[in-house]
Amino acid sequence: MTTTPNAARAGLPRGIWVLGFVSMLMDVSSEMIHALLPVYLVTVLGASTLTVGFIEGIAEATASITKIFSGALSDWLGRRKLLAALGYGLAALTKPLFPLAPSVEWLVAARFIDRVGKGIRGAPRDALIADIAPIGLRGASFGLRQSLDTIGAFVGPLMAIGLMWWTADNFTMVFWVAVLPGFLSFGLIAFAVSEPEPDPGREPSRNPLNTAAMRQLGSVYWRVVAVGVVFTLARFSEAFLILRAQNIGLNAMWVPAVLVLMNIVYALSAYPAGVLSDRINRTGLLALGLVFLAGADLALALLPNLGGLALGVVLWGLHMGLTQGLLSALVADAAPPSLRGTAFGYFNLFTGLALLAASVIAGALWDAYGPAGTFLAGLGFALVALMGLFAVGNGLATEEKR
Repeated sequence: MTTTPNAARAGLPRGIWVLGFVSMLMDVSSEMIHALLPVYLVTVLGASTLTVGFIEGIAEATASITKIFSGALSDWLGRRKLLAALGYGLAALTKPLFPLAPSVEWLVAARFIDRVGKGIRGAPRDALIADIAPIGLRGASFGLRQSLDTIGAFVGPLMAIGLMWWTADNFTMVFWVAVLPGFLSFGLIAFAVSEPEPDPGREPSRNPLNTAAMRQLGSVYWRVVAVGVVFTLARFSEAFLILRAQNIGLNAMWVPAVLVLMNIVYALSAYPAGVLSDRINRTGLLALGLVFLAGADLALALLPNLGGLALGVVLWGLHMGLTQGLLSALVADAAPPSLRGTAFGYFNLFTGLALLAASVIAGALWDAYGPAGTFLAGLGFALVALMGLFAVGNGLATEEKR
């Protein structure tokens, strides 16, 4: 088995790279909008921070609920690419709604439809990566996709900063420019990704959403889901990092720098973490990621200045790099091949509902107690999640990778 990042990269199939660039382009498009949307909602349209938290939670929960159906459908069809391409296409088509939206209600609708597209593509794409990836390189494969995805997540805010400066804070113009990489992403998955032929000995699941299929996923898989839920409860939407930056005095043009910094750290750490997780127990890396999240919450709560903000954002990015790709690899490890789409769907459903709860709670705490109260509550959730990881984490890193 390969043991270095360079050797792992050399062994990864072309399809993993292409899917990584598909994710990167869509994230450039989405993050150009997402980096400015909370400030646009609060300062231009007059929404409350509770409304921001509700919108973010509903958006992600919508994506997660959709994933369960698209993942199960991909198992039933025995095909992944069609649904993944459909989801990317829908997301691309909804991008023009953001610059056209005249009110909060329109933006809620645009965000909702955009996340439906994310939900349709998410589980089939992750299952397709698991199908393509060599068994000993699953951590590296998901880590690479996460790194490329996250490069898009900081290139997008960088472009937003430059365009806000060039257009004198013209939000609508930035939203229009974000349309182009979304359509490029769809074109890439439609024409440059080849799906492997299904194993002739594998029978597609007839009803992936019944109770028998849920039992077939196994106890190790459901432990992974439990860990994912407690992690998500501890990590509310990054929209609150943006609001914290505005709270300490950054003007609108520089607020996206928060996501730039976080995602640079995220991108640099996700792939090495994935490679390392192919060599050692993944649970230890997840625990370290929670320690970084606790440190981020502490800095963001108690250090209301640029230095504290930068420290908190860097630690937040390290947390993401050490956890998100690893959780996907754990799902791929634990799930039977014929139910991988369903497995990713259930995982994203439950973590999405947890994100809805976490984001609404964070928004309510912000309105009631200010940013310090929000991030101190996040610290408490992170410590509870760390204890929960130790309680259910035994056996997550299975010896036999299916």
